[in-house]
This record gives sequence, structure tokens and C-alpha cells, in this order.
Amino acid sequence: MSSETTARLIDETLRDREIEHTHPSDDVFVVILPGERKLKTTVMLTVGKHGVRIESFVCRKPDENFEGVYKFLLRRNRRLYGVAYTLDRVGDIYLIGRIATHAVTADEIDRVFGQILEAVDADFNTLLELGFAESIRREWKWRVSRGESLKNLRAFEHLVDAEVLAAGTAGSQPPSRTSE
Repeated sequence: MSSETTARLIDETLRDREIEHTHPSDDVFVVILPGERKLKTTVMLTVGKHGVRIESFVCRKPDENFEGVYKFLLRRNRRLYGVAYTLDRVGDIYLIGRIATHAVTADEIDRVFGQILEAVDADFNTLLELGFAESIRREWKWRVSRGESLKNLRAFEHLVDAEVLAAGTAGSQPPSRTSE
């Protein structure tokens, strides 16, 4: 299969399955996959002479606990299909993979997208807990002090001190009414 044929197959698959994407050049597709924990996952497909390269940003370089984060990623790689976790030169975390030209089919593209979504959604909060726990605690305290919403931090309540948690819970309750 030629690279033009492969690109055409990818384009048809994305259109047929109504997957949000752009096509910035003949050999590159940028796909947006909707998630739950990470709301959007961007995947770049680059068509080459011998196959398709897949690359998806997962999260930035951890602030702390590098060893714990990297250990988690290496262990997780054992259970992934078609993609693996890696780091770029600054330490940001990506999923990457390759599909040989002869193996590129609509079903294989769907399988790899499914694996990317499963991995990112299953692992995103764990990666944040392992690599950004102190930042999450500071953000929680800052929001509580300003009366800001804690909605998107609720998954990390277990990381916050009981005293700060109580203040955040009290601050998120509607004011009580007194009878006159």
C-alpha cells in the first residue's frame, strides 16, 4: 500500500467514524479523542513510506516523584497494545506507536485509538497523583482560600489534609437558611 493510499484510508476512517480531526498536511492527521478524566486527548498520525507513526501527549513532566511515575509507566507498558509510554527530551509524557503499512486498516486504527483512550483515561489521575501531589494540595488550598470551585479537584480529595478538606467542603455547601 502506498503512503497516499494509507492517508486516504485514514481520512475515510476518521470521516466514517465521525472522529474530530484536522489534516494539516498530506501525511499528517491530528485527531481529538474525547475522554472522561482527561477531557481531550490529541493524537497525531504521521504517514510514512513504511507505516504510520502515532503520537499522543499525555501530561507534562512530573514536578516530583520521578521514580514513582517512571516505574508506573514502565509497568503499564507491559499491558498496552500498539502504543507505549515514552518521554520527550524535556520529560513530558507521551504514548507512541507504529503501524506497518500493510497492517493499516480501519479496525486497527480503531483498536489503537481505543487503547490510547483506555490508557489515558485509566492512568491520567494516577500520573497526576504520583507526579503532582504537592501542586494539587497547593491548588486545593488556594481555591478554598478564594472560595473557588473544587469540582475538577474532587478526584484528589484523598491527597488533601483533613483540616483543609473540611474547609473546602464547608465552603462548597450552600449557605443555610434561618427561620425568622
